[in-house]
Amino acid sequence: MASKTGYWNSLHGLTTIVLILAALYFLFVEHSAHVFPYLPYLIILLCPLMHLFMHKGHGHGKNGNGEHQHQDAEEAYRRGLEEGRKEGERK
Repeated sequence: MASKTGYWNSLHGLTTIVLILAALYFLFVEHSAHVFPYLPYLIILLCPLMHLFMHKGHGHGKNGNGEHQHQDAEEAYRRGLEEGRKEGERK
C-alpha cells in the first residue's frame, strides 16, 4: 500500500517553505530597521497562536475520545499488573 505523504513533504509544501523563507530573508535584510523594534511584541503575539496549534493532540473538544483512551490505559495497567504478579510468583 502506498503511504500518503504530508503537505510539507509535497512539491507544494516545499515551494511554500521556500517562499516563506525568501520573504523572511528580505523582510529582515531590507527592512530590519522597521522589524527589530517590534520583534519582542511579535514573539509575544506568537504565544497564543502556538498555544492554539500545539493543543491539537490533547483531545480538547472531542466528544468521549479522552474517556476511551483513559479506559484503555487502565486496562493496560491492570494487565501489566497481573503479568507482573504472575512473573513474581514464578521466581
